[in-house]
Amino acid sequence: MLYKHTQSGWVIIFTVGNTSLIFLLLAFFLKMSIIAWIAIFLLVLTLFIFGSLTIEVTSEKLKWYFGISLVRKSIFLHEIQTVSIIKNPWYYGWGIRLTPHGWLYNVSGTRGVEIELKSGKKFRLGSDEPEKLAQIIDNGIR
Repeated sequence: MLYKHTQSGWVIIFTVGNTSLIFLLLAFFLKMSIIAWIAIFLLVLTLFIFGSLTIEVTSEKLKWYFGISLVRKSIFLHEIQTVSIIKNPWYYGWGIRLTPHGWLYNVSGTRGVEIELKSGKKFRLGSDEPEKLAQIIDNGIR
């Protein structure tokens, strides 16, 4: 393993966590229906699935996954043409998004790396340490 870093999505954790707590209090004190309990379950599930983003670089692959790794992707390093440090506009948001620059995988902030594949496709990975990540990937593709 050349690189492994997990970034927590604190805004997602805070927002979804507080919303879950409000639903829980309403469900408990106001004897809300099963729908409130389903909402709580879905919100907590969202926390586990999208509360963090882990990026790994091995000698052969670039891998990334959200939370408990139900949503995961990987590519071989030899498929990468270039890597560059980028700053996303704030409105690109968090999660998995299709942008004018390809797919974006992000849990926090606006910084990251853009990967251009030899096929011409591009995608972006959000990161709180894009310089280090870009350098590791760049070293791996040379």
